[in-house]
Amino acid sequence: MEKAKQKLLFESGNELAAYAAKQINYHLMGYYPITPSTQIAEYLDRMGADGEHNIDLIPAEGEHSAAGICYGASVGGGRVFNATSANGLLYALEQLPVQSGTRLPMVLNIACRSVSGPLSIKGDHSDIMYTLNTGWVILFADSPQEVYDCNICAIKIAEGLRLPVIVAFDGFFTSHQKRNCYVFEDDNVVRNFIGPVNYDYTVLNPEHPITVGSYMNEPDLINNRYQLHLAMEKARTLIPDVFYEYEKLSGRTLETLKSYKTEDAEVLLFILGSAYLTAKAAVDKLRSEGKKAGVFSLVTLRPFPSEEIAGLCKNAHTVIVADRQDSFGAGGGNMSLEIRAALQSKGLTQRVISRIYGLGGQDFYEHDAVELLESGYKKDAPKFDYLGIYPGEADFQPKPYFQPVADYEDNPRLVSCSEENGKVVVKGGTVRDTTARPKRLAPGHGACPGCGIPVNVNLLLRGIEGNVVLLFQTGCGMVVTTGYPKTAFKVPFVHNLFQNGAATLAGLSKMYHKMQERGELPEGDITFIMVSGDGGMDIGMGSAIATALRGDPVILFEYDNGGYMNTGYQLSYSTPMGAKSATSHLGEKQWGKTFFHKDMPQILAATGIPYVATAAESDPNDFIKKAAKAQYYAKTHGTAYIKCLSACPLNWGDKPNTERKVISAAVNSCYFPLYEVEQGYTTLSYDPEKNNKKIPVTDWLKMMGRTKHLCTEKYSEITDVVQLEVNSRWKRLKIQAEHPEL
Repeated sequence: MEKAKQKLLFESGNELAAYAAKQINYHLMGYYPITPSTQIAEYLDRMGADGEHNIDLIPAEGEHSAAGICYGASVGGGRVFNATSANGLLYALEQLPVQSGTRLPMVLNIACRSVSGPLSIKGDHSDIMYTLNTGWVILFADSPQEVYDCNICAIKIAEGLRLPVIVAFDGFFTSHQKRNCYVFEDDNVVRNFIGPVNYDYTVLNPEHPITVGSYMNEPDLINNRYQLHLAMEKARTLIPDVFYEYEKLSGRTLETLKSYKTEDAEVLLFILGSAYLTAKAAVDKLRSEGKKAGVFSLVTLRPFPSEEIAGLCKNAHTVIVADRQDSFGAGGGNMSLEIRAALQSKGLTQRVISRIYGLGGQDFYEHDAVELLESGYKKDAPKFDYLGIYPGEADFQPKPYFQPVADYEDNPRLVSCSEENGKVVVKGGTVRDTTARPKRLAPGHGACPGCGIPVNVNLLLRGIEGNVVLLFQTGCGMVVTTGYPKTAFKVPFVHNLFQNGAATLAGLSKMYHKMQERGELPEGDITFIMVSGDGGMDIGMGSAIATALRGDPVILFEYDNGGYMNTGYQLSYSTPMGAKSATSHLGEKQWGKTFFHKDMPQILAATGIPYVATAAESDPNDFIKKAAKAQYYAKTHGTAYIKCLSACPLNWGDKPNTERKVISAAVNSCYFPLYEVEQGYTTLSYDPEKNNKKIPVTDWLKMMGRTKHLCTEKYSEITDVVQLEVNSRWKRLKIQAEHPEL
């Protein structure tokens, strides 16, 4: 095979994963944005907008569904691609054995990251190790160049084995750091190397119907697993063959096991990913001092090359295994356990030292690698330890940053509610009435200038009497207020992930009341409030609906900033139709988000909860009164829900000092109407038509950089459609308000 023409690019691992996917020309990518893998979908979307490929990118509402989209597409016989990280991978994990157990090829890129909690978005290997038993082939790239090369080989391997393949690499180190890399000039070189799609069977052939994913009893399931085992054993020969074929085409060598100065080494270091390149420099330093050190790493984690590892290590007296994750209680990370087993299976007795390093993205320097290697020359070196930890203070007592905002009997009541004729009447509840209310969310947080989150949270809390416990789902609101070891909250605070915030709060509320019932907590009252945003009511919608259906006594509060802002503004289901984002670019073939924003208040109203409301900072008195009502209903009738439109100047493309005007325009255009659904009855809180303030939706869209393109003649058809939908929703609301039975 003749070496193909290539060109030099200066790109990151994420960019090169996307570039390889473009050249492969996958049929489909199902995805959900999560740091640090998100850029892969972003780059593909940008290239698609410019007409560089025709891959269908399908934005799911969560990683579990993204995996399902990919599985469904692969059952149809096409080439399928995905990318994820950390807890997103764990959320999708249930789907991985389905893909491999039904022998359907696809490629999944994993930009490896810490698994929370506590929450950290930095890189380590605690996510990828969960995939070892899923039946997927796993390749690990140590550089952006290898990300590109492995991605091209991965789909050929997947289709040759009828097994899915993971391409893993270090989050932020390999995923984001740019390097000079070579790519093929002609996309057809890649496509010819891979060959045509050739499925023996699909479910898209009605003349030959098949059943995929049958129910299996004991005798059949063990045979299914044995066949998967045989496929993985076949991979031991197929992967080197593909690597060799690729080397002839590219001139670059990919090896199952890679090593550096190991032939005569007395002490060997095993290290995975980008740290391998750093460790090579440490080996050179020790060699210059006369110490026979070496380092090795893997490109292939599954199938695990046990024999090759044993052969490489047989002449060393010590092997140090550096794990960027810990298998807690096992005396080492997963690579330590597997390398020990590989040596023991061949009767080797080398000393194996395990070290945990680099967790949460902790940098790994040459001197760290030197320290690891030198431990192999110390007879008294502990068998297991962590590298880079620091001693704590045994007598440390954390001091509060603020005086707590707690409820006392002598505190004045600034807002009161009573029920009259089936509706709740609020007394007080204006900005002036609640000026004396101390802020539960303190100033000094890290939110961007003009961010609506602290404004809206504090407006909500102005209407809430008594003690509160706040639960924030993952998002900007949580990240900018709780940077360890400080906090911006003067009240109890809990964080949990997008997909189960409402369930977590329901459990906490139930525990509070149960412990009171048993006399384990004193009498009193706490209002439990979940704060969600940044797309949290996409991935978390199922949990929220279940909480509403049970009627758990909590308030669900959504700050709708119209995108996945904490990951850099990708489209969410609440992003306006036509808006540009990192996954809905403008280009020759694309004009922004292609579908309407989700109407979450109406979805939750359909569950029959006693109180649903929308609020806006442009009408703070209305906002505060609705918060008071939500508290009353949560305590007396069940779940309450409030949604506000929350400004994000950074990603909306407007100015911080204009946000109240922008929010007001959204209300006056009826894009974000203000209303209540109280015990099933709809009431308009504000009617811009009656107040002669109704404006076209374009008057709102043109105020933001993300949507102002829609106000040009080129996109007039899109804005016409948006205006029709806004009019339709507003008309339905008015009819519901005029006819109580609706």
